[in-house]
Amino acid sequence: MHISEITHPNQLHGLSIRQLEDIAQQIREKHLETVAATGGHLGPGLGVVELTIGLYQTLDLDHDKVIWDVGHQAYPHKMLTGRYHDFHTLRQKDGIAGYLKRCENKFDHFGAGHASTSISAGLGMALARDSKGENFKVVSIIGDGALTGGMALEAINHAGHLPNTNLMVVLNDNEMSISPNVGAISRYLNKVRLSDPIQFITGNLEEQFKHLPLFGDGENLSAEMKNLKEAMKRLAMPKVGAVIEELGFTYFGPIDGHNLSELIDTFNKAHKVKGPVLVHVATVKGKGYALAEKDQVGYHAQNPFNLATGKPIPSNKPKPPSYSKVFAHTLTTLAANNPKIVGITAAMATGTGLDKLQQKLPDQYIDVGIAEQHAVTLAAGLACEGMRPVVAIYSTFLQRAYDQIIHDVCIQKLPVFFCLDRAGIVGADGPTHQGMYDIAYLRCIPNMVIMAPKDEAEMQRMIVTGINYTEGAIAMRYPRGSGIGVPLAEEGWEELEIGKGEILRQGDDILLLGYGSMVNTAMQTAGILSEHGIEATVVNARFVKPLDKELILPLAEKIGKVATLEEGCLIGGFGSAVAEALTEAEVMAKLKRFGVPDILVDHAKPDQSFADLGLTAPQISEQILSSWFAEKPAVVAS
Repeated sequence: MHISEITHPNQLHGLSIRQLEDIAQQIREKHLETVAATGGHLGPGLGVVELTIGLYQTLDLDHDKVIWDVGHQAYPHKMLTGRYHDFHTLRQKDGIAGYLKRCENKFDHFGAGHASTSISAGLGMALARDSKGENFKVVSIIGDGALTGGMALEAINHAGHLPNTNLMVVLNDNEMSISPNVGAISRYLNKVRLSDPIQFITGNLEEQFKHLPLFGDGENLSAEMKNLKEAMKRLAMPKVGAVIEELGFTYFGPIDGHNLSELIDTFNKAHKVKGPVLVHVATVKGKGYALAEKDQVGYHAQNPFNLATGKPIPSNKPKPPSYSKVFAHTLTTLAANNPKIVGITAAMATGTGLDKLQQKLPDQYIDVGIAEQHAVTLAAGLACEGMRPVVAIYSTFLQRAYDQIIHDVCIQKLPVFFCLDRAGIVGADGPTHQGMYDIAYLRCIPNMVIMAPKDEAEMQRMIVTGINYTEGAIAMRYPRGSGIGVPLAEEGWEELEIGKGEILRQGDDILLLGYGSMVNTAMQTAGILSEHGIEATVVNARFVKPLDKELILPLAEKIGKVATLEEGCLIGGFGSAVAEALTEAEVMAKLKRFGVPDILVDHAKPDQSFADLGLTAPQISEQILSSWFAEKPAVVAS
C-alpha cells in the first residue's frame, strides 16, 4: 500500500509489519522532501514515525482520541489523517499548519503549539468521557523535554490520583527538547535508557534469541520470548518503573520506538490495563536522516535546504545579522566584563542566541528546561542577591509565566531584564507562536518598563540600558529575523534615558509615532506621503512605558493628526497607550492606530501577513491619504 492511498488512519488495521515498515519509509521520504522545500521542523517528526504508526494500528480513531504535545512532532500524524496530498503546502499561506489545529482536521483532537499540555488535556477528555458514560481510549503523547514543564508534572500528579480513569501517556524519550534536555528527570531517564542491562536486553538478547528454534522465526521473537524479554527488562530497571507506579501509573518500557512489532504488542497490552498507564518509548530524534541524527539541535527545524548535503539554500543576497545574533554578541561582550550578568533560557539556547553565552561564559548561563515560570522566579531570586539576570524568552512563551512576572518580580520591584525575542509577526509557525500580546500584557503591570529598538544598533544601547536599570523590571521586545542593516558598534554602547523618544523627521501635516520594528515603516510611510505633498513628523517612541508624553503631546496638539504604528495587537497596545495619554491630557487630535486587530494571525510568510493586515508602508499611506487628505491633490512628478 502507498501512503497516498491512506485517507483515514484506521486503514492501518490489518496491515503486516512489513507493510507498515514500508509506509514508515514513505512517510520519512515525504517528510524530508517537504521540509527541504518549505522549511519546518525536521527532527521531531522523523523520530516518531514508527511510534505513530504502531499506536494508530491499535486504535479506532473514529472514536479514540490522541493528543500530541507541542505538535511539531505530528507531521507523520498529518500524513496518516488525510493530508498527504496537501503536505507540500506545509506552513505555507492557506496550507497545512505546522502545528495541530482543531479546525484543520477532525483527527487533530487538541491544538498544540506550546509544550507540556497533552496530559492535562487528555485527562480532561478522559474525565468528560467517564462523566458522560462513553467508552473510548485517550492517549497523550509527550516528549521527555516537555516533562521539564511543571504543568506536565501537575497533570501526572492528578492522573495518578484517579485509579479508575483510563488514560494512556506515551513518553517519547529522545533525550532532547530543541537542545539537549536539562534536569534531574532527564538525567535519570538517560541513565535508565543507557544502562548496560537495558542495552543488552533490547539489543543483543533479541538478536541472539530470535534465530534459535522455538524462540523465533529468524526475524521475530516468539510471543513467549517477548513476554520474557519484557519481564527481564522490568527486573533490570526496577527504579523507574517503581517511581512511576508509586505515582499511580502502570508502567511499560522502555521499549524501542523504532520496532513496530514491539510497539504494537506493548500498546495492545497497555490498552487492556485499567487506570492511568505510562508507556516509555525510546526514540532517536531525526531517525532515518543521518545528518539530523548526528546534529539533533541543528536539524530540529530548518529553513529550506539541500536534501543531499543538508546545507541551507543560499539567499540571493546577504542579509544583515539577525536581532538574536546581535543580542547574543552584545550580551556576551557585556557579561565578559560583568560577572553579575546571568543569561537565563527556557530550553531555547540556540533560538535566543544564548548558546553563544554558554560557549564563552558557561558559569554565567542557565538553562532551566521548558519551565518559563521557574525561569522568571529563579531570576527574581538572583536579583534579590544583587545579580543581573537577563531572561531571554520568546514573547509567546513568556505568556506562560505571567503570574511570576507580576507576583515574584514586579510586586517586589526586582531588577530583572526580560528580553522578548520573536515579538510581533513570526510567520510560518502561526497563531500559537505570534508574539502579539506582550505590549498589552506587560504594559498594565506596575514597576515595569517596556522598550523596543527601531534597529539593531539601538538594540545594543537598549541591552546596556536594561542591564543597568535597577529601579524594577524592564523588558525589551524585538522581532524575528534580520535587522535593517545599520552599522553596529563593537563596544562602548551608551545608555538610553528611560522613557525618552526621538524625532527622526520633521513635518507639519501629520505625526507618525512608530514603535520598535515599525519605526522603519513609519519612515517609509513618511517618504510616500511626501510624494503626495504631505509632510510628516516621525517619532521613534522607544518606550511604551513610560511613554514620552513631554515629546508626543505637544506635537499631537500642534499637528492635530496622529497615526501610531506597532507590530502587535491593537487592544491594549502602543496605540492604546497614546490614546490614553491624549485623552487624559485633553488633547483634541485625530488618531489612527495601525497594528494587529482582534484576530488570530495564521501561518504565512511575514511579508504576506503584513500585507493581509494592511501594515505595509504603501497600504498605511493609502489609508492615511484616503481618510485625512483626500481633498489634497497629489504631486505630479516632473
